[in-house]
Amino acid sequence: MSARRGALRRRDFRLLWAGESVSQFGSAATRVLMPLIAVDTLDAGPFTMGVLNAAAWVPWLLFGLPVGAWTDRMRRRPVMIVCNVVSALLMLSLTATAWLGLLTTSQLMLVAVLAGTADVFFRAAYSAYLPTVLPHEELADGNARLQTSESVAEVVAPGVGGALAQAGSAAAGFLADGLSFLVSAALLLRIRTPEGPPGGEERAAAQRSLVKEIRAGVAFLTRDPFLRTILLCDAAMNLFLAGAQSLSILFLSRTVGAPGALIGVLIALAGLGGVLGAMVSPRLARRFGTARAVLLCAFCGGPFGLLIPLTTEGVGLLAFLVGEFCLMTGVVAGNVIIVSFRQAYCPPDMLGRVGSTIRFVMYGTIPVGSLLGGALGTLLGERDALWLLYGGNALCALLLLTGPLRAGQDLPTGPEPAREEDAVTPVNAPAAEPASQARRAESQECHRAA
Repeated sequence: MSARRGALRRRDFRLLWAGESVSQFGSAATRVLMPLIAVDTLDAGPFTMGVLNAAAWVPWLLFGLPVGAWTDRMRRRPVMIVCNVVSALLMLSLTATAWLGLLTTSQLMLVAVLAGTADVFFRAAYSAYLPTVLPHEELADGNARLQTSESVAEVVAPGVGGALAQAGSAAAGFLADGLSFLVSAALLLRIRTPEGPPGGEERAAAQRSLVKEIRAGVAFLTRDPFLRTILLCDAAMNLFLAGAQSLSILFLSRTVGAPGALIGVLIALAGLGGVLGAMVSPRLARRFGTARAVLLCAFCGGPFGLLIPLTTEGVGLLAFLVGEFCLMTGVVAGNVIIVSFRQAYCPPDMLGRVGSTIRFVMYGTIPVGSLLGGALGTLLGERDALWLLYGGNALCALLLLTGPLRAGQDLPTGPEPAREEDAVTPVNAPAAEPASQARRAESQECHRAA
């Protein structure tokens, strides 16, 4: 035990980390398997692929705002366990129909919507749960380890998903994903750290207005220049990247002519960029300061996406590999820094609401971007559509210069007192009471269900 450092010293974090790592592996394989099955077996076109990618994110538009206030009133671990079990059952339903030869595009879309709904609730609870098992000074280390696990899954699992798709073994892939959710649920059940009453006081929580709680979270976010500027940039990037990702497998399969197994290998190797990003993010923050590191990741990573539309057969596949690798490095490194900043910055009893408002905006752009990508792919062809989408993503970094990030070396560790009081006092305990030890965390975002 003494040899372990940082977050790994804590048993309950190790259980949480192990459960998420297993689940991420299964989900990463499915993220390649599902669109390849749609393209190669079900003959989906560009717009259908856009709709399929959008389906998993539509629930954020429906539930993204209220789910934060709901989870602020509930213990988070039971919510996470239920969501994992529901996701497992949905994957097992795909296993059954694939084995029977009855799998359809409509079922893929329905499962994507329902699994996306479970993911909305899981993320809201998970985002507020990590600090339950870690003190604030270890959140950056915990986030980096969780992001590293996700990135490792993105390296190993896509090759497996691509090979399964090419071999016609979709059922085995969906079965593995379903079992991974069950393993994650079982490990969550073993966590012993008590959460305490949700929201600090259960009776006070019952008396609060849900609408007022949501408005408080939105008000805190929109009034704060740091959170507002970062969110604007992240949401715009998500819009363009979602469109590009909805077309990428179709582009590699039909336009470039790469087989499914090779596509899985390319995505796996590109995922090493995420591993590198998670590893170097703490060093970037220490070397340049957190604010400058965020700017560095955005401005240096985005332009590499413009290599991806240059992809051709043979050696030309290196354009996709290098472009995606460097893009992922910048995205993941920036995400780890931003997530750790939010966890330390937001008032504890606002974490669920503020976090869900952020995810509502960020993930709400993904179905729009996916449909945009599908429409552009249908009108212009996959290659020309990717030029526009990756070009738009690169330009999004300029949005960071519209706020206070350009003025300092480090991001602040807390909001100004006046702003915190304005946003929190109307819906929480009296101003004289100290903030409760409620919790908050957010991973990658980019993906658990995308």
